[in-house]
Amino acid sequence: MNKIAFITGATSGIGKASAHIFAKNHYNLIITGRRKERLDEFANHLTDKYAVEVLALNFDVRNRVEVEVAVRSLSSNWKSIDVLLNNAGLAVGLTNIQDGVYDDWERMIDTNIKGLLYVTRNVAPLMISQGKGHIINIGSIAGKETYSFGNVYCGTKHAVDSLTKAMRIDMVSEGIRVTQVAPGAVETEFSNVRFKGDNAKADSIYKGFEPLQAEDIADAVYYCANLPAHVNINDMVIMPTAQANATTIIRK
Repeated sequence: MNKIAFITGATSGIGKASAHIFAKNHYNLIITGRRKERLDEFANHLTDKYAVEVLALNFDVRNRVEVEVAVRSLSSNWKSIDVLLNNAGLAVGLTNIQDGVYDDWERMIDTNIKGLLYVTRNVAPLMISQGKGHIINIGSIAGKETYSFGNVYCGTKHAVDSLTKAMRIDMVSEGIRVTQVAPGAVETEFSNVRFKGDNAKADSIYKGFEPLQAEDIADAVYYCANLPAHVNINDMVIMPTAQANATTIIRK
């Protein structure tokens, strides 16, 4: 019987790349996202390409009721979740805090912190009931350092860092593994979202060096999830070779 991975934010970037590597390795998948057409199309693609079972759940992680209804709707054969990848997250805007846009703040807080909590709160009891499971949270170098204009985004990712540690403490007695994977610069839609569709500005972020790709992080996620049962990676920080910390990137 195939294992099951539950992946939030699965229609792009790290979530999409992770879905591919888990499906390639014979995991059945529960994939979630806000964009139903894209989600359903991706589910069909995964099924056709890898011959695994894929369940698409269309909801917004920011909406607690939608999360609860979606997880509650799982049939018994889908409740035996082995891996939860809390991937859904975003950065919006790049301003001084005194010039911050309230809507940007709320989107980041509601997605990066509350969304992660809502999904974990509903999936973790299923793992505990079966005595095993692995929760992997996608953090960021922004959760380890604070940089100019990153204020609220950095705050949300610092929260992910802290919550990952708290989950590990709270669930270690239940046999649940908890991991944070914290990337540096990854070339995905991340910067396009941060700059609200200004593609030229987004593309400039990755000029002059080789950034990480979504597949690099997906490889790390899969590695963490498939270690022997007695081994847990608590925290993994991954950077491009050209990046030393959040703000030091060597460009040529």
